Amino acid sequence: MIDFAYPWVLFGGVPVALLGIYFIRWRREPSVVVATAAPFRAARRRRLGWPDWLYLLGALLLVIALARPRYGDEKVVVRAQGIDIIIALDMSGSMQAVDLPRRIATREQLAEALEKGTLKHRLEVAKAEIRRFIMQRPNDRIGLIGFADQAYSFAPPTLDHAWLVDRLDQLEPGMIGDATGIAAPIGSATSRLKNSAAPRRVLVLFTDGANTAENRVTPEQAARLAKEFNVIIHTVGIGSNQAFVIGTGFGGGLVPVRDSFDEPLLRRLAETTGGSYFRAADADGMRQVMDEINRLERTNIEQPRYVEYREYAPLLALAALAVLLAGFTLQCTWKLRLP
Repeated sequence: MIDFAYPWVLFGGVPVALLGIYFIRWRREPSVVVATAAPFRAARRRRLGWPDWLYLLGALLLVIALARPRYGDEKVVVRAQGIDIIIALDMSGSMQAVDLPRRIATREQLAEALEKGTLKHRLEVAKAEIRRFIMQRPNDRIGLIGFADQAYSFAPPTLDHAWLVDRLDQLEPGMIGDATGIAAPIGSATSRLKNSAAPRRVLVLFTDGANTAENRVTPEQAARLAKEFNVIIHTVGIGSNQAFVIGTGFGGGLVPVRDSFDEPLLRRLAETTGGSYFRAADADGMRQVMDEINRLERTNIEQPRYVEYREYAPLLALAALAVLLAGFTLQCTWKLRLP
């Protein structure tokens, strides 16, 4: 962008313009005193010659040069200090259940949604919102753990979010078991994050079931260990009382299910580490939960700005000098007038 360092100097162009108007409109040719001016009423006003126009142009160029016109190239330097986040996602068989959104109130609406394929099972809903969450945090290292009977690390904390999303898309309900073990993903995430140099270390745990897998440590013990290494746990309980599984056996049909996650346990795990507990009853609820977590976990970003200027004043001053010199040369040679 082009601006002026001293824009107020441009007001100096006003007297230059007034001087030009004076020469054009009011200043007359030199004359002598006579008894009557009647014979000279038709005497023409003095017109500006080429030297005069060059002097005016040179003066205007000098005024503009004094205002220091310049072109500024603004640059922004982004310095981001991201945080380390691990997402632990329940992959037990119950995650294939479908939670009815509040907008579906009749059997006809349900049949239409099933026919169009707009209803997704819990794991697909969670994956869609986690994918959106990942894309909103380009400066954070994010990892992925899937768990059922045991916990499996599908991706360590990474800035390669495209690869991370590819790994996320591969998860399916029941592919690593049908039970739910909550202690294992907490322990695995703590092991990944304990030596992190990030200013904040976060685990977001999603589950729709109670802790049914047998582990040598309890979820509460795993949470206390996470607290010792400054790992914050946010827990998300997935499910509602209006849910069903689409039957695959003879006759198909819809099999009603109820939410079975242990809400008091999830609250305790979050409170132990200074995190928060959330409930996602359906797809809309999951979106709200992820937006809230995104607001809670802010990345420190500095964006200092600086501007590189290219100065045009020296060029304009040289041009003004050349124009004034040309006017003086014309006045002393071709336009020279003798008395």
